[in-house]
Amino acid sequence: MTGLSTVLIVVGLFLLGGVISFARQGLPKGVIVLLAISSAMCLAAGIMRLEGVWE
Repeated sequence: MTGLSTVLIVVGLFLLGGVISFARQGLPKGVIVLLAISSAMCLAAGIMRLEGVWE
Protein backbone atom coordinates (compact mmCIF):
# COMPACT_ATOMS: atom_id res chain seq x y z
CA MET A 1 0.00 0.00 0.00
CA THR A 2 1.53 3.25 -1.06
CA GLY A 3 1.40 6.42 1.00
CA LEU A 4 -0.83 8.32 -1.40
CA SER A 5 -3.43 5.56 -1.62
CA THR A 6 -3.50 5.39 2.18
CA VAL A 7 -4.01 9.14 2.44
CA LEU A 8 -6.80 9.10 -0.15
CA ILE A 9 -8.64 6.29 1.60
CA VAL A 10 -8.31 7.94 5.03
CA VAL A 11 -9.53 11.29 3.68
CA GLY A 12 -12.45 9.55 1.96
CA LEU A 13 -13.46 7.84 5.20
CA PHE A 14 -13.11 11.13 7.09
CA LEU A 15 -15.40 12.87 4.61
CA LEU A 16 -17.86 9.97 4.84
CA GLY A 17 -18.00 10.52 8.58
CA GLY A 18 -18.73 14.18 7.88
CA VAL A 19 -21.61 13.19 5.62
CA ILE A 20 -23.15 11.07 8.37
CA SER A 21 -22.62 13.78 10.98
CA PHE A 22 -24.01 16.57 8.80
CA ALA A 23 -27.06 14.47 7.87
CA ARG A 24 -27.84 13.94 11.56
CA GLN A 25 -27.50 17.67 12.24
CA GLY A 26 -29.93 18.49 9.45
CA LEU A 27 -27.63 20.70 7.39
CA PRO A 28 -28.64 21.64 3.83
CA LYS A 29 -28.74 18.79 1.31
CA GLY A 30 -26.31 20.58 -1.02
CA VAL A 31 -23.52 20.44 1.55
CA ILE A 32 -24.19 16.77 2.23
CA VAL A 33 -24.22 15.88 -1.47
CA LEU A 34 -20.96 17.76 -2.07
CA LEU A 35 -19.28 15.92 0.80
CA ALA A 36 -20.65 12.58 -0.40
CA ILE A 37 -19.33 13.13 -3.93
CA SER A 38 -15.90 14.17 -2.70
CA SER A 39 -15.80 11.19 -0.32
CA ALA A 40 -16.68 8.77 -3.11
CA MET A 41 -14.05 10.30 -5.40
CA CYS A 42 -11.32 10.03 -2.74
CA LEU A 43 -12.21 6.44 -1.93
CA ALA A 44 -12.35 5.48 -5.61
CA ALA A 45 -8.99 7.12 -6.33
CA GLY A 46 -7.37 5.38 -3.37
CA ILE A 47 -8.74 1.99 -4.39
CA MET A 48 -7.72 2.51 -8.01
CA ARG A 49 -4.17 3.32 -6.89
CA LEU A 50 -4.15 0.10 -4.83
CA GLU A 51 -5.04 -1.90 -7.92
CA GLY A 52 -1.62 -1.06 -9.37
CA VAL A 53 0.07 -2.43 -6.25
CA TRP A 54 -1.83 -5.74 -6.43
CA GLU A 55 -0.71 -6.54 -9.99
